[in-house]
Amino acid sequence: MSSPTDVLSQPIGIIGAGAAGLITAHVLLQDGFTDVTLVSRDKSVGGTWAQHRVYPGLHINNVHGQYRFSALDMPPPERYEQTGARLTGTDVSKYMETFTEKFLKNKAKFRMEMEVLNIRRNEKGIWLVKTENLRSGSEEILTFSRIILSTGGCSNPSIPANLSPDAAKKAGFGGIVIHSSQFAPCLDEILASVKPKATSNGDPLDAVIVVGGGKSARDMCAKLANEGRKVTNVFEVADAFFAGPAPLPAFIRKSRFMAIFSPHIELRSHLERFLHKTWIGGLITRFLWRTLLKQAFAAYKIPNESPLRRTHSNFWGLRLSDEGLVRPDSFHGLVTAGHIDLAAPTRAIGYAKDGKSLLLSDGRTLPAKVVILATGYQSSWSPIFEKDMAEELGIARHTPTCDFENEWKYASLANPPPQPSEQSKWATSIHRGIVPAKNIDRRDFAIAGALFSADFAHVSEVAAHWTASYFRNDLMRLPSSPEKAMSEGERKSAWMKTRFPQMLSWLNDSHSGSLDFMTWPQAVDELLEDMFLPSLRSGGNWLTWPFKVVDVKEIATLSEERRSLRGTSP
Repeated sequence: MSSPTDVLSQPIGIIGAGAAGLITAHVLLQDGFTDVTLVSRDKSVGGTWAQHRVYPGLHINNVHGQYRFSALDMPPPERYEQTGARLTGTDVSKYMETFTEKFLKNKAKFRMEMEVLNIRRNEKGIWLVKTENLRSGSEEILTFSRIILSTGGCSNPSIPANLSPDAAKKAGFGGIVIHSSQFAPCLDEILASVKPKATSNGDPLDAVIVVGGGKSARDMCAKLANEGRKVTNVFEVADAFFAGPAPLPAFIRKSRFMAIFSPHIELRSHLERFLHKTWIGGLITRFLWRTLLKQAFAAYKIPNESPLRRTHSNFWGLRLSDEGLVRPDSFHGLVTAGHIDLAAPTRAIGYAKDGKSLLLSDGRTLPAKVVILATGYQSSWSPIFEKDMAEELGIARHTPTCDFENEWKYASLANPPPQPSEQSKWATSIHRGIVPAKNIDRRDFAIAGALFSADFAHVSEVAAHWTASYFRNDLMRLPSSPEKAMSEGERKSAWMKTRFPQMLSWLNDSHSGSLDFMTWPQAVDELLEDMFLPSLRSGGNWLTWPFKVVDVKEIATLSEERRSLRGTSP
């Protein structure tokens, strides 16, 4: 094992320059690591929120005070009052650039516009990262002692073959076909191709079709409708959402309140055990979630017969967005006002023979000049790891070796929706969603950004400290062996299938290392305790603790706290 001094000087490669990659680089530098390189195919930092991926009017699911790091405040967003403090994509993009300029410039190395083609560890334990320079086309092998995989779950588009640009071309479709990930850079072209409704003279071809029922699809529909274009949203099942006539108070929106009403793998408080293990507690829990959805429908006056009421479960699912305040320029406001058409429930199955239309499963055809496929993403890991390397490392799915099916007999989890049959045939073993169990003793590989949570930045910052401690060989609460880690990982995999029965078939592996969506405060507590640091930092007594705001400033001193435990500097 390397000495602490050797570890700090050995090169670390962070693959990806999104929020998780940036905060991990910052924490590593604070910890005394001297050779940190971020590798990204993008021109600018920010990942999902990089400059070229955001557009005016795009709102994210977080409010002011969230999606920020402890070292840097975030200015209030524009239209603070009108949106209920909702953050925009532009807000987050600028924040990530400011954070990089202030904390990483001239400290970390950046290799931008570098496509990672392959990652492999050689027989000497050195990581070889094969890259292509997207400007020159030249290839280069980068070498590192440690790798942090921060490619995220929204960087590798998933496009159904029957709807792809190639399928459109073969069918003679003459319009524009793009994936939603291309929307921002193609927006000007789209607006130029499709005339505003006011000047189109009712031409049915002057239209955009957006395929998909998720947040990205809704955001793009809203943007195009606000630009005066005719737009139709095609989907089978819509995402659930939160909304109301007034913003949720901070003691609800930013506290542990929602986390407590969402069952976690471990129920550590009396209140959680009451809500999820008793019959009456289960009724209260499910009633709350049903009420929140009904409130959202009522807030936007969505008719009973509207397909927008055919949603994924807000309790059993992860397909849930937060609209915040009711706004006339939001997706649901525009649908209610008749500015966005819905073709639902139905599926897009291909392109019609007329060369102008999209063919739907109900037999209809919709003419359009532009088709946007908001059809999700596939794993960003599979293209860059060969099968043998993925299996050696332990990031590949594998056949389960343990049975945890009946471990969680929570009253709140009674009568779940059915799991897809194929889910029982595989498991994953990523400890804490950060380290592959098979590789845990080597301390040379970690994952950042695969923790699916409602406060991504907060969780990513604590996970970055966990990773730094792990790389430094600090005293930590870790499984005693890879075999023990594998068992714990399979248990977590079984829990995720129990808690979200139909979601793992929707999410890809690089986005689902750990599904602590609403229960992210509990997940943060576990990471802190792994480092022997205090948890439940928001405080409060037996009555008030569920309502105390969880603030990122609580974790501002983690580097110093870890240093004190270590008894060394830095």
